[in-house]
Amino acid sequence: MPRRAAKKPDPSLDLSGHLSVLADDPAFAAAPLPPRTLFPAAAADAPVELEVGSGKGLFLTGAAAAAPERVFLGVEISHGYALMTAGRLARRGLANARIVSGDGNVLVRRLFPDACLAAIHVYFPDPWWKTRHRKRRVLSDAFLAHAARVLAPSGTLHVWTDVEEYFREALAAAAATGGFLPPEEVGEREAAHDLDYRTHFERRTRLAGQPVWRARLGRSAAPAAVSREPMPGPAPPAGD
Repeated sequence: MPRRAAKKPDPSLDLSGHLSVLADDPAFAAAPLPPRTLFPAAAADAPVELEVGSGKGLFLTGAAAAAPERVFLGVEISHGYALMTAGRLARRGLANARIVSGDGNVLVRRLFPDACLAAIHVYFPDPWWKTRHRKRRVLSDAFLAHAARVLAPSGTLHVWTDVEEYFREALAAAAATGGFLPPEEVGEREAAHDLDYRTHFERRTRLAGQPVWRARLGRSAAPAAVSREPMPGPAPPAGD
């Protein structure tokens, strides 16, 4: 089912404390970039959690409100949804959460230093059904290897999807990296209210009576060595 158009945030809201645009923000111009530097008001030892593919921002806003001692960074490739999420965060005054408009692969594979995240959350990633499009899947071999690299020794990768085939392939790829402990299954719990779901997509899936596959993977004690991928150099000058 295609995504619905994102609602634009209230134009009177100041989004500067909750939104960054990967392509425009000078903070993302050089690597390595410790993610905690994006939260100057946070405690120096505040654990940082990353959500890749934040969608409408239900997880990001709920998690940030529930755990003010932690900081939550989301990244969303759809600029409209990133704006929508920033509006949610600004409206609730959640200073410990921020959304980046851009590709999460750039953060995980190129920008972030080793062992900088307490958790990575990937909920209901696009399955990219066609064979020729599978290279676009978030949970690729390269992403998973770098996910293990950027997680702290006690860090955790959370993966939820409504596509069993994608789920099984992702767990097999994670195991092949050598960077994760065996996955732990996460049980389904009853929702206490209409928005008591991890994401809006989980809500829609469960209300439709469809299954969800969930796993939690701890980082292994000694993940395989992998180096940050280089940032692209400056574009060549245009020809005459």
